[in-house]
Amino acid sequence: MPKATDVAAYLLSLSKPNTPWAVTPLKLQKLLYYCQGWHMAFSNGEALFEDDIVAWEHGPVVRDIYFEYKDYRYLTIPAKPFHNKTKKGKPIFTKRQQEILNSVWDAYGQYDGKYLEELTHQEKPWLTTPRDSIIQKRKISKFFFQLAQEA
Repeated sequence: MPKATDVAAYLLSLSKPNTPWAVTPLKLQKLLYYCQGWHMAFSNGEALFEDDIVAWEHGPVVRDIYFEYKDYRYLTIPAKPFHNKTKKGKPIFTKRQQEILNSVWDAYGQYDGKYLEELTHQEKPWLTTPRDSIIQKRKISKFFFQLAQEA
């Protein structure tokens, strides 16, 4: 199973600095949440990554990713190439997982972090989780599954 750091690295490889498609730390956190949610919706509730997502004041956050990129503050994180291979040469993401990540990027990648923060603040998983608590994966899965059914 991929880790949130793998998903972050993949998303950063898609970033286009100096455009609306650039990725800041805030935007990266919200994209991770949407990748997890939509993956669960289209994969029978299976998580894309095991890392917990926490309900912070500014929306859903993966703590380790926050601490890795927090020094960028509101600035763009530099884009980096991504190689879909582990050290042992096995794929990190399946073709289906990459399709879902690309779909999330296509749907949300042009929005800035504050806009995505506002979106998450209107969604049940964040709204119904006490601040600084883990957003339960079953909440995320149920919410995105319902969204997928409405689409």
